[in-house]
Amino acid sequence: MISMRTAAIVLAAGKSERMGRNKLLLKLGQKTLIDIILDALEDSKIGEIVVVLGHKSEEIMDAINHRLSRVKVVVNERYEEGMTSSFKTGLKQTGSVDATFLILGDEPILDWKFLNAMEEEMEKRQDEASIISPIYKGKKGHPILFHRRLFEEILGLKDKEVMRDVIHRHIGQLLTVEAPQWTIMDIDTPDDFARMSRFVKNR
Repeated sequence: MISMRTAAIVLAAGKSERMGRNKLLLKLGQKTLIDIILDALEDSKIGEIVVVLGHKSEEIMDAINHRLSRVKVVVNERYEEGMTSSFKTGLKQTGSVDATFLILGDEPILDWKFLNAMEEEMEKRQDEASIISPIYKGKKGHPILFHRRLFEEILGLKDKEVMRDVIHRHIGQLLTVEAPQWTIMDIDTPDDFARMSRFVKNR
């Protein structure tokens, strides 16, 4: 039984420049990428879900408007500064939680059972683990779970610092867990989307 209080911050603020259109509104099967992600988060034991928007935020807002009773939405006006800026924006919106997931908006194969397993692992190992990252064949992926003891440091990151800097500073408190291939897959280009579509179809 998980007693930790957790949040998930979904990063959905980017321009999707290499895709040529808003990739979070692309469909895998009958659902958009953003809906697939939010369905998985709502099925998990995560208590709070924050979606961080930025570029053309109204497009995604329209698509997830029906979820606002369960999902909090915030717009990062400085989204062009990158992922760290958006994660900080989302972190400011979370309540009193013990840990927070960093969820990529373009990682649509999100397994709620795996998320719960990551939470359980942090709860068991939280005295020694401040960060939990999935790993597939030696490659670290997403989502990443951060313990609250790092929140102040994350919020204090300077303009040119990134989340990787936090991870490197606490490498001794990084716990990796063996994970499926989807944890190292994301979508940036039409070729990526075609490859993801084939992967989903053949699972």
